[in-house]
Amino acid sequence: MTAPEPRPIVIFDTTLRDGEQSPGCSMNLEEKLEVAQALVDLGVDVIEAGFPIASPGDFEAVREIAHTVRGATICGLARCNEKDIDRAWEALKGAPDARIHVFLATSAIHREFKLRMGKEEIIQRAIDGVKRAKGYCDNIEFSPEDAARTEIDFLCHVVEAAIAAGATTVNIPDTVGYATPAHFANVIKNLNNRVPNIDRAVISVHCHNDLGLAVANSLAAVENGAGQIECTVNGIGERAGNCSLEEVVMAMRTRSDFYHTTTGIRTTRLVPTSRLLSNITGLQVQRNKAIVGRNAFAHEAGIHQDGMLKERTTYEIMRPEDVGFTQTDLVLGKHSGRAALADRAKALGYHLTGDHLHEVFEEFKKLADKKKEVYDADIAALIEKQMNVAEDQWKLGTYEVHAASNGEPSALVKLQRAGEEVSKSIKGGDGPLDVLFRAIEEVTGISVVVRDFRVHSVTRGQDAQGESTIEVEHEGRVYRGRGVSTDTVEAATLAFINAVNRAAAGGGQPASGPRPDMV
Repeated sequence: MTAPEPRPIVIFDTTLRDGEQSPGCSMNLEEKLEVAQALVDLGVDVIEAGFPIASPGDFEAVREIAHTVRGATICGLARCNEKDIDRAWEALKGAPDARIHVFLATSAIHREFKLRMGKEEIIQRAIDGVKRAKGYCDNIEFSPEDAARTEIDFLCHVVEAAIAAGATTVNIPDTVGYATPAHFANVIKNLNNRVPNIDRAVISVHCHNDLGLAVANSLAAVENGAGQIECTVNGIGERAGNCSLEEVVMAMRTRSDFYHTTTGIRTTRLVPTSRLLSNITGLQVQRNKAIVGRNAFAHEAGIHQDGMLKERTTYEIMRPEDVGFTQTDLVLGKHSGRAALADRAKALGYHLTGDHLHEVFEEFKKLADKKKEVYDADIAALIEKQMNVAEDQWKLGTYEVHAASNGEPSALVKLQRAGEEVSKSIKGGDGPLDVLFRAIEEVTGISVVVRDFRVHSVTRGQDAQGESTIEVEHEGRVYRGRGVSTDTVEAATLAFINAVNRAAAGGGQPASGPRPDMV
């Protein structure tokens, strides 16, 4: 008897929309374009590029991705109202394959306390929203927000109405991470059995990880007929995050005997894409993170090591090379050329061309003079450093800092912008970094409050680069800065300048409270 063909599952990536809502994960336009291209290289089917009406920055990012990124459907989020939907289409219309994703809350608690609407009004608003979006393009997704806590009878009615109005995908969100696998499986099963026109749309799921069940709930939905999974790289997202793309994809691939599904994901790109996102956002993956963590394929226990030496499959259900781990990440030295750098950068998920390649190569040569061995993480750090530099921003010229356990710290900082150099000398404070940061604030005229400050080694060895990540608050919004140098004080200084430049440009995340896109 011939085995049935595996069922294709659409992978809908919302790293650039829901993922960016993680505190400290705000990305600039160039970074979003880099991530979008990496997602295409990874093989995702749909990229939710943002929420166009949320801010001018979101609109611009969605529009640029729609105009420049090819190889995936580009999606924009909108609430079920005319302004949101019109704005979404204005941003998306340059994409050859566009999708408008409209949503409206449906649970009793949202109806009563957030929307103050009755059931009939909710249904009519959903119909109107889908129809308006359908007037712009054929590919329409509808989400009943907080579907996991919505009464099943009402949820079935809303989904049926949305499909009748023209929705081609109906997404069932577990917005607050409340569901369990059995509960969520039952929701999907009911929709399949009770919605008469369900065959005219793809059932999608969007699970949050508040109880650590996002991947399990998504897989339970797939078992019961869901055809699309919404997820993020590294599982980033609001609160505890979203369904992790790498985990859910590898679960279906490793247990294809059980799920009988397939995806278009190029799994060897999982680790490079994970590292790219970590480098851009500054959110490092925990060492024991499934699939992409440093320890995911490490075996320390003696009995495990013995079994691995005799037969790999005794303790390893996946091969590290299948998800993109390499045997060694030592790749380049001082005699390596520009082409070798560009080739290795591409393997890491970056696309270097023209001036960008030239600038990174110049920095690479300087680093190769300081370090005997240059690793993948060093290359990624150099690229990220150059991505964060713009002509109209402040750049570090030179600095001097003096500090002692029994003396007053002092600093002299020289910053440059558009050919102008400004210096400031300052004394007193809580140490060398405090005095350096205050001198930078004096030069730039931007005053911030440091909310988080971290330094870690990019690679191994005494000559390793140090990476500093700083989160600051300015005028009620949060900005993240990142700096890399073999000198950790310089790394921290560069990170602070990066954060101050972002604060000067505006568009950071609100210091408290969620954005309105809560699907």
